Amino acid sequence: MEQPPAVYLITGPMAAGKSTVARLLASRFERGVYLEGDFFRRNVVSGRVEMTPDPSPEALEQLRLRYALAAAAADSYVDAGFTVALEDVVIGPFLEEVEAMIHSRPRHVVVLAPSMAAVAAREEGREDKGYTDGWTIDRHYADFVTETPRIGRWLETTEQTPEETVEAILAATS
Repeated sequence: MEQPPAVYLITGPMAAGKSTVARLLASRFERGVYLEGDFFRRNVVSGRVEMTPDPSPEALEQLRLRYALAAAAADSYVDAGFTVALEDVVIGPFLEEVEAMIHSRPRHVVVLAPSMAAVAAREEGREDKGYTDGWTIDRHYADFVTETPRIGRWLETTEQTPEETVEAILAATS
């Protein structure tokens, strides 16, 4: 697909399908990059502080660093002529912060918002569980839905295949 390079920030609660959708979306472009925000967290091999439902100041500082690094990487890829599908869990006021960190234009914020039951079913089918360390689906989902500002395009993806979600993203952003 030929379009000017852009950044697609794909977010949603854990187990919403962000990784699958972002990979598929990136593959739709002649020069596409899938960028996983969690990559920057995993690279901290000593001194990493994990996010919990009640995070410490250090955990929040590391989260902001992760977001800043991901945004800078996305901008660098766009500068080199790539379209980027950046996926990460970005909740609450952090969504506006991360959107502002991404300087490339066009920049599209896409929120995958399947039902809580769909998230629970997807989590059950995952090998690498996200709901650990005090996280519960009920609390995480409720926090995501109630605290995240309604910016960008919110897509109800419960009944969609990943391919249908990518088509919906492309239709909404073209």
